[in-house]
Amino acid sequence: QMARLVEEAQSGKAEVQRLADRISGVFVPIVLGIAVVTLVAWLLLGGGYEAAFTAAVAVLIIACPCALGLATPTALLVGTGRGAQLGILIRGPEVLESTRTVDTIVLDKTGTVTSGRMSLVDVVVTPGTDRAELLRLAGALEDASEHPIAQAIARDATAEVGTLPSVESFRSAEGKGVSGIVEGHAVLAGRESLLADWSLPVPDVLAAALDTARATGRTAVLVAWDGEARGMLAVADRLKPTSRAAIAQLRALGLAPVLLTGDHAAVAGAVAAEVGIDRVIAGVLPHEKVEVIRALQAEGRVVAMVGDGVNDAAALAQADLGLAMGTGTDAAIEASDITLVRGDLRSAADAVRLSRRTLDTIKTNLFWAFAYNVAAIPLAALGLLNPMIAGAAMAFSSVF
Repeated sequence: QMARLVEEAQSGKAEVQRLADRISGVFVPIVLGIAVVTLVAWLLLGGGYEAAFTAAVAVLIIACPCALGLATPTALLVGTGRGAQLGILIRGPEVLESTRTVDTIVLDKTGTVTSGRMSLVDVVVTPGTDRAELLRLAGALEDASEHPIAQAIARDATAEVGTLPSVESFRSAEGKGVSGIVEGHAVLAGRESLLADWSLPVPDVLAAALDTARATGRTAVLVAWDGEARGMLAVADRLKPTSRAAIAQLRALGLAPVLLTGDHAAVAGAVAAEVGIDRVIAGVLPHEKVEVIRALQAEGRVVAMVGDGVNDAAALAQADLGLAMGTGTDAAIEASDITLVRGDLRSAADAVRLSRRTLDTIKTNLFWAFAYNVAAIPLAALGLLNPMIAGAAMAFSSVF
């Protein structure tokens, strides 16, 4: 699929190339007309057949629709090829043009700014609750989920208590948590809002632990079974070592970074402060990410979105430019315009920089192609260019 993406990007046509093709379609008959006018004018002015034909042929030879036709695809070929070398897969040539006007970049937190490799850093239980039982039941339930937080809990619970039991009637509540039957217990794991849906109060000891976890930038998961909240699991994620540098590079390109996450504001704020992001939109459910992108677009912003998860796919599709981490899910990659193979956020800055540089090359190529023809055709019509010289100059214009 990745090889196909590169091939499609190299063989497709950007809007600027379609413009060049339309101009070439008009350019050729105009040049033929100028050649005929040159021939007739030289004959009428008494220049003789040889001079008239020489000037007319020189006009035909010096005119170079080749340069117009090559200006865009050669730049696209090099740009997309260089992107592939850098681990940046561009879905199509029109994507290169869309980066030109992007002014805001929305960043998913988990797996994009942070490593997504979470670990269990704290376990708090209510009086009378056994820690091992909490880890066994919660670990078994979370093991049925694909979320990075759930997988961290399951992995570390397995390391501490051994093999986890099986789960029945597993259900996921979007943006809230999960539930299921484990060893005959009805188990819940997630936010306070999930427990509130089941009318379960949060004991003071767990409420205090929640506040402490959020203040330190950790993600907290409440665990309940048999109608009672039993404990809290605190999970921490680490920043990717390159995230701070990536944000600085994006700012240098004139992009305003926005951190978008389903986590609590305290957790998101701690991460944002560490990498240098001023604007944070936290506590967002997966389906609300699309609304956030639309709201930014309604403000008149041209929005790029970087994400890696299934819950980012719709937002990636909605954004003016979607960039998916290659280390993320297939759904995110399929919905994006650009795939960052290495999962390094600095690649997002590289992608914008590469796209803009490619567009600058296209514009430069088109300028010189037009300038060459505007300058050379009158010289040929005036008889100042030998057809042999005109042929060499025409070939050079294509190479140039």
